Amino acid sequence: MTIQFNHTIVHARDSHASAVFLAEILGLAAPVPFGPFRVVQADNGVSLDFQQTAAPVTPQHYAFLIGEAEFDAVFARIRERGLPFWADPGKTRTGEINHGDGGRGVYFEDPDGHVLEVLTRPYGSSR
Repeated sequence: MTIQFNHTIVHARDSHASAVFLAEILGLAAPVPFGPFRVVQADNGVSLDFQQTAAPVTPQHYAFLIGEAEFDAVFARIRERGLPFWADPGKTRTGEINHGDGGRGVYFEDPDGHVLEVLTRPYGSSR
């Protein structure tokens, strides 16, 4: 058997709202309830399972490799919602996208402060 990443749990103050946010921004199917989770399924079979918590949420980073057409659609949704975005994870290049490895990438936050990234080329792919 090969080793594949299957899922991760994403803590959220409102698991439904955060899961819907991610699914809508990325253009994925609506989240599906599974026990205490709201599951967002990515196209490669990996899922993000949102779990509600009353504890403070420690922001994490989640990156999604997408195609050029999908980038245009996601970036349009980010701008339509008036979300702040950055070209870098340190948030020093506000209102910009990056062109790392000949592709495009952008960082933005979900409702709980998780830093989301969409990129069209994997890091180091131009080597």
